[in-house]
Amino acid sequence: MKTIFITGASTGIGRAAVKHFAERGWNVAATMRSPERETEFLSLHNVLVLRLDVEKEETIQSALAEAIGRFGQVDVLLNNAGYGTMGLIEAATEEQMRRQFEVNVFGLIRMTKAMLPHFRSNQEGMLINISSMGGRVTFPTMSLYHASKFAVEGFSESVSYELASQNIKVKLIEPGAIKTDFGGRSMEFFFDEALTDYKPFTTAFRSKLGEMEKQPTYASPPEIVAETIFEAATDGTNRFRYVVGEDAKMLIHMKENTDEVEYLTNIGRHFS
Repeated sequence: MKTIFITGASTGIGRAAVKHFAERGWNVAATMRSPERETEFLSLHNVLVLRLDVEKEETIQSALAEAIGRFGQVDVLLNNAGYGTMGLIEAATEEQMRRQFEVNVFGLIRMTKAMLPHFRSNQEGMLINISSMGGRVTFPTMSLYHASKFAVEGFSESVSYELASQNIKVKLIEPGAIKTDFGGRSMEFFFDEALTDYKPFTTAFRSKLGEMEKQPTYASPPEIVAETIFEAATDGTNRFRYVVGEDAKMLIHMKENTDEVEYLTNIGRHFS
């Protein structure tokens, strides 16, 4: 039985991934900041629920030790923990800017570094990082989130070269809009109404975003992402990127095949 170690497993994509892998006979280390709230996973014999906060090194080391002690070996690390921010960059505080990177980027790197000695000792392993279509294309008022996901993309691509020398594969998952609580519990907003010069822009943006969110095809279920993660973990290929969702496929294709000025102009017009 293979084992996957998942961060951010309490909700959304992480939770769907726990279920998907467990149902297919994998051992799963399901980590979350508040494991005392978890009830469903406790009844699954091949799932170990652990406390882990990617901002706290001591919880990472403790969770890894428990997972290895229980299952003997970890074969795949799924770096899923993360959250989004939305708002005017002028309104963002220093703390908000730093925490977006602390969780989405430094937390992912911190988790990766902690796992690599185990992978090297096994002479194999796989690192799957949850990026986003937002690591390839951008939308208004999400500059901090996009910056963090562009960083995840660059880190993953670069580190894949050195890890290949240790028989460790690196893969990226790039979901589009997904039906999770990303826009609620996993999203931090910082629109400052005092910045009145932006009001026409933010009013138009919110209106357009609201129209998009009402469309029945706006977002895909997290189970589709879980299926793709499982494919990445088991397909036996060196494929690096896995795009999930028709919106992500369309927008990434459009960006790669459209004149840059035309593409950026069209995105700007779409939200104005």
